[in-house]
Amino acid sequence: MSDQYLPCVTVEPKNDADACVIWLHGLGADGHDFEAAVPMLNLPESAAVRFIFPHAPVRPVTINNGWPMRAWYDILEMDIERKIDEPSLLESVEQVNRLIAREIERGIAPERIILAGFSQGGAVVYHAALCHPQPLGGLIVLSTYMATIPRIRQERQAVNAELPIWLAHGMMDDVVPFSLGEQAVVELEHLNYKPEWHTYPIAHEVSVEELAELGHWIQQVLEFKESFA
Repeated sequence: MSDQYLPCVTVEPKNDADACVIWLHGLGADGHDFEAAVPMLNLPESAAVRFIFPHAPVRPVTINNGWPMRAWYDILEMDIERKIDEPSLLESVEQVNRLIAREIERGIAPERIILAGFSQGGAVVYHAALCHPQPLGGLIVLSTYMATIPRIRQERQAVNAELPIWLAHGMMDDVVPFSLGEQAVVELEHLNYKPEWHTYPIAHEVSVEELAELGHWIQQVLEFKESFA
């Protein structure tokens, strides 16, 4: 049934898609937020990548006086520890898993599905990718943090132990402190992942340079996955 899936903005390639990027927006934004970033990745047409930008559900957010907005989970306290409502985050992880399953049903190999997320969306895809039971193509986490470290340590899947991971963070981020991005790198390395860490002289945003470098990484990852398919 179609109502089991989150509503999404979808950008199709000119050729039949053989790869997919599922990209989650940040708090208070929606699926259109990164739609304009696709051409800035400078991917060749031969890459044939479908981009899916889901809309988060609308829910009350405690740190914003309970005001309803699109959010992947509730944030309970806006301190450095980022106290969150874990059940709502895990619910969003399950919704991402449904989108992955739909792409596999459409003929995309799981090894050619990349999960991406900015800010709050990044916290969701950290958990979704590292704990997914099938081998995925890659993980992109932008200006974010690991919100469920204890559960990830327990539930991470060996099939994604070699998952390519691309992290980026603005050094002047005044929303998600730069130190939380660094903390995630340390945690990933502690768990024996090999994250690729990028920093930019920007605030809580993405830059043209960042997207160009990310596009190059996406192309490299998908070419590698194709050669071993």
